[in-house]
Amino acid sequence: MAASEDFTRLTSRFRGELLAHCYRMLGSVDEAEDLVQETYLRAWRSYDGFEGRSSVRTWLYRIATNVCLTAIERRSRRALPSGLGAPGDPAGPMVASPEVPWLQPFPHVLFGVEPADPAAAVASRAGMRLALVAALQYLSARQRAVLILRDVLEWPAAEVAEVLSSTVTAVNSALRRARARLARALPVEDEVAEPADPGRREFLGRYVAAFEDADATALVTLLREDVALEMPPMPVWFSGRAAVVRFFASQVLGAPGHIRMIPTMANGQPAFAAYHRDREGVYRAHAVQVVTVTAAGIARIVAFLDPGLFARFRLPRDLGMAAARPRQPGAEAATPR
Repeated sequence: MAASEDFTRLTSRFRGELLAHCYRMLGSVDEAEDLVQETYLRAWRSYDGFEGRSSVRTWLYRIATNVCLTAIERRSRRALPSGLGAPGDPAGPMVASPEVPWLQPFPHVLFGVEPADPAAAVASRAGMRLALVAALQYLSARQRAVLILRDVLEWPAAEVAEVLSSTVTAVNSALRRARARLARALPVEDEVAEPADPGRREFLGRYVAAFEDADATALVTLLREDVALEMPPMPVWFSGRAAVVRFFASQVLGAPGHIRMIPTMANGQPAFAAYHRDREGVYRAHAVQVVTVTAAGIARIVAFLDPGLFARFRLPRDLGMAAARPRQPGAEAATPR
């Protein structure tokens, strides 16, 4: 019993960051949770042999990273629609591809305690951004591990070499290749506004209002000219303000009051749980939107059309019939849940 309590005391506080680490490696919250469980099981089994030559954190990361490397060998790369082909026509057919292993969003509520240091908090959120996690999937398993440990977690090369049972020279070589490939896969974006920015809060309040009021004209003013819209599990995606607004206006917005948007956060970014009103007047879970906000407007919207995600965000599957509420300008649209 004493050994069990000692193990729990030393290791439990790392669960949130290990979950984030496995998610970056695999692009799936479901798989990340399974791999964290496997990590703790392996750690418990080998705890008697832990001699303290490295920190408990490094020891756990070594186990988690190797669990992830093994898992990646057996799995296909997870992707977003923009990684599979050219943008489509908003008037074209919309057919889901559930067989594709789609990238999943990472709910903020699963991340654990955010660093107290503002700079560290910013870096932590940046390392979880959806575009980065999607781009990481283009790297080999080992390149992913090296880049995440070196550039996201900012570990010294010697410590990364220890985790991977490698050498500093090999780690540095892998890092160079990973950075070069990531630069080709990662979209170029303007500086992303931080959650505490009052201007961003007001901006996101207008975004919510545009959907809830079914106001396509208002939506136009919030989107960048080169905005992209993706909707897994739909493989089709749209590029450009005209195409995105055309799709929303014809296929999504409906009448005022048809949609309710509940603010949340995913991947360190603002996100919204979209509920659609059915014929009985009940607002049903529809999609989780993750948006990338830059100084020039919204650069990307990824709407995950999976009501099953709502439970992970600790949100209800429906809001009932009394869901309509008055909205205050800028109200809590950027507040983490």
